Amino acid sequence: MISAYTGTHIREVEKRLLEASADTGMGAVLMQRAAYGLANTVVGELRDRGLRAYGSSVTVLAGKGNNGGDGLFAAALLARRGLRTTAVLTAGEAHPAALAAFRAAGGQDTVLGESNAAELAAAAARTDVVLDAVLGTGAQGGLRGPAAALIEALGCSRPKLVVACDIPSGVDADTGEAHAPVLAADMTVTFGAPKAGLLADPGADFTGRLRTIPIGIEHALGAPALRRLENADLAALLPHPGRRAHKYSRGVLGVVAGSTRYPGAAVLACRGALAAGAGMVRYLGPPEVADLVRRACPEVVCGTSVADAHVQAWLLGPGLDDGAHEQLERVREAAAAGLPTVADAGALPALPRQLSPHTVLTPHAGELATLLGRYGAAPARSGVEEATLAAVGQAAGLTGATVLLKGATTLVAAPSGAVFSQAEASPWMATAGSGDVLAGVLGALLAQLGGDAGAFGSRGINEPDRWAAVAAMAASLHGRAGTVASNGGPLTASAIADALPEVIGRL
Repeated sequence: MISAYTGTHIREVEKRLLEASADTGMGAVLMQRAAYGLANTVVGELRDRGLRAYGSSVTVLAGKGNNGGDGLFAAALLARRGLRTTAVLTAGEAHPAALAAFRAAGGQDTVLGESNAAELAAAAARTDVVLDAVLGTGAQGGLRGPAAALIEALGCSRPKLVVACDIPSGVDADTGEAHAPVLAADMTVTFGAPKAGLLADPGADFTGRLRTIPIGIEHALGAPALRRLENADLAALLPHPGRRAHKYSRGVLGVVAGSTRYPGAAVLACRGALAAGAGMVRYLGPPEVADLVRRACPEVVCGTSVADAHVQAWLLGPGLDDGAHEQLERVREAAAAGLPTVADAGALPALPRQLSPHTVLTPHAGELATLLGRYGAAPARSGVEEATLAAVGQAAGLTGATVLLKGATTLVAAPSGAVFSQAEASPWMATAGSGDVLAGVLGALLAQLGGDAGAFGSRGINEPDRWAAVAAMAASLHGRAGTVASNGGPLTASAIADALPEVIGRL
């Protein structure tokens, strides 16, 4: 499991460690460890691209703080390995010891000004590597003046390889907000632990591949601000049927979805649930939609009465509209049962104002803006997209529910404040019906795992956060299935469902 922390928290931990060891030169040690890891990563990237380190060229964009110091120390190490190194001092000054080491190693530096930004950007773009070490985790806001002009020009020239030092300059390490201009990195080398802002949009747009360099503070970090499930977590948490399992013990999911206007949503939700391992799916809806579900999924048991449907979890809302009065009444009845529930945007008008953590809401950015407006906050969709981490956390706090915000990076927030981030999806998954399949996957997992808290505790996930972890599992499986189904090209929502059994089987 990847554990990420806010930049503020990591700086506080570093400060405490430095204060506790003021006479030992701990600050210099931490910086040297970071620089060594950064330099080695650059060499490895060059080799992976078929280039020799010796004779390759590097430009480091160095700010005046510790982030610039990390970059300059790394560039000094690279110079000693035979790389041609140039530094652009974006603030006219730099970390004194790092700049001295850089010059002693043979590096050449120049000061950025109003008149030479375009020239220096063009020269940097011609080198093999650009190291972005302008702003670190403590920066407030984005780049200004000549530094902004330099980064903007570099972004247009598309350098061969951009490596960000700790965090791309202009990305907020705490929130993931991005203050333009930001130079998109091919790789971000972060120190101590991943920063939360690197694993949330829009910051994740600029992060590229992420590598973490341990520097000796990891033991003191404590509880993370954000977590990401990996292969081993999914393998440990996914349900494994026992030898004497039967369809009822495997989890029964009730589905209230689809309407005359959107009948396909019910089919896709049921297909997602079946593919994710639900022992039985019970569908409740209009006769014409039920007939379509039967033809597409003969395994599904169709009915009309919530009271007669004995289930372990509910999926409510995909494909409902304001005119689906009977379906909305079924949503109200099902929600009142108090079972683990997935509630898509179509179910929101029929849900109570205060919800519980075992209710998982699954909005996209526009739907989340509408949801927040219902509770007195009124951001536009663009406001949600520019600060996804803050928006999803606010929604969970206001509603009392677990909130899954769909996107390139899917974020899941629990009312407790815990957040999960998953980003396995292909961009080709931005297609009609993809969210309905995700809702079915999540419903199936809730039905199968709703009573199983033990496995989550063994992965360090507390009971109040278990529902968020299940939602993160669903997002991960859905993203992986879409990537497999896409294989680099277009796909349909049905193809995502088809790929799920293979993905789960591999895990």
